[in-house]
Amino acid sequence: MTDKLEKSSDNEMTFFEHVAALRPHLLRGGLALFVIMIAAFLCKRFIIDVLLMGPQSPDFPTNRILCQISHRLLGDATLCINSIKLNMINTALGGQFNLHMQVSMVTGVVLAVPYLLWELWRFVAPALTDYERYKSRMFVFYVSLCFFSGLLFGYFLIVPLSINFLAGYQASPEIANMIDVKSYLSTVLTVSVACAIVFQLPLLIYFLARMGIVTAAFLRKNRRYAIVLLAIVSAVITPPDVFSLFLVVVPLYSLYEVSILLAARVERAKAREEAEAGSEVE
Repeated sequence: MTDKLEKSSDNEMTFFEHVAALRPHLLRGGLALFVIMIAAFLCKRFIIDVLLMGPQSPDFPTNRILCQISHRLLGDATLCINSIKLNMINTALGGQFNLHMQVSMVTGVVLAVPYLLWELWRFVAPALTDYERYKSRMFVFYVSLCFFSGLLFGYFLIVPLSINFLAGYQASPEIANMIDVKSYLSTVLTVSVACAIVFQLPLLIYFLARMGIVTAAFLRKNRRYAIVLLAIVSAVITPPDVFSLFLVVVPLYSLYEVSILLAARVERAKAREEAEAGSEVE
């Protein structure tokens, strides 16, 4: 049994050889992650005070733009969100230090995504054929593009709307809101990263279509269910008005339509490949 594990054929590597090949990629990725975390730790004033505290301020770009639109189109302040800056509190002795560490770690992971993906691709690439390497050469770019597009969408749109709804919601007028800074920053980070993950939907559909699990016909058939689901999700996280709902539903539904186009493109490509393979056999 041991001999079988230690031996490898010309085309295959043993488990331990894979681990040895993966080690330098993990070391480089871990080092890059550590360096970015240290840089994020040192830039706490910009990351925490400017970036993370920004969405709850009336001067945040999204809040100002919505308020300007409201005054010009509606003549009132209906769409003015986060008009009053929140007062944050800390209730734990080591709360601010722990929060600083958490923010640094999340920032490091987020900013390191392109490099970590590149190291992953470098590890996998030797096992691919020339054709597969050619088709996957833009893997890091497309995944990173979708990731950061979703991150910006969540940060500039979903986060301000969520803060406005959650901070202003009252189950009873007898209950006063005292916002814990840990709860606030956790919401900002969670919502932003969640949107970054959601924006991977087109790529997920692409790979599922390549495997034959999902088809464009299936996605088109269930389009109305997708619209209802997206509308429900958007209604939960946005203020109770049609305009805010529209702002969130349209980009999310656009992702769904892009997924359909990608699935259809994959099916056409597979059909051409099968036709070419059939003609070669004949």
